[in-house]
Amino acid sequence: MLKIYLAGPDVFRPDAFAQGERLKALCTEFGLQGLYPLDHSVPEGITNPPEQALWIYQANLTLIAEADAVLANLNPFRGTEPDSGTAFELGYAAALGKPLYGYIDEGGSCVERLPCEWQGEEPGRDRDGNQIESFGLPLNLMLGVPVRIAVGGAREALELVREELLS
Repeated sequence: MLKIYLAGPDVFRPDAFAQGERLKALCTEFGLQGLYPLDHSVPEGITNPPEQALWIYQANLTLIAEADAVLANLNPFRGTEPDSGTAFELGYAAALGKPLYGYIDEGGSCVERLPCEWQGEEPGRDRDGNQIESFGLPLNLMLGVPVRIAVGGAREALELVREELLS
């Protein structure tokens, strides 16, 4: 059975553990074993916050290395872009040569999805005048190129996984 690491800001939800169980159950429907970051807890003896953070970091890297692929929730988190921790995890998995899959609720390119509020002469810029990428990708090219992105939810992304890895 292929193992898939479940990346995303879901671990910060009020129902983070229940969400993890839902995602893992969905993986099971597709014949996959979901690996969720909250499957393991910081040992009780580690009480110093920086040591806890280090433990979590190392545990997540271990799960990613153990996984055959990564499935990431790439919906905006605390702003207009995906969770920065999720972006790091995808980069790490890419460096390991893992297949990458993701999902977003809303389709369209960056220019279509992000607010172009610049009132200057050049179109396609945010409120601060920074260029919004116009490659037709739904996210920054460093995610939009290596990650197979489904519009919808985890189920739609798992359909891609089934087509590409389980066929």
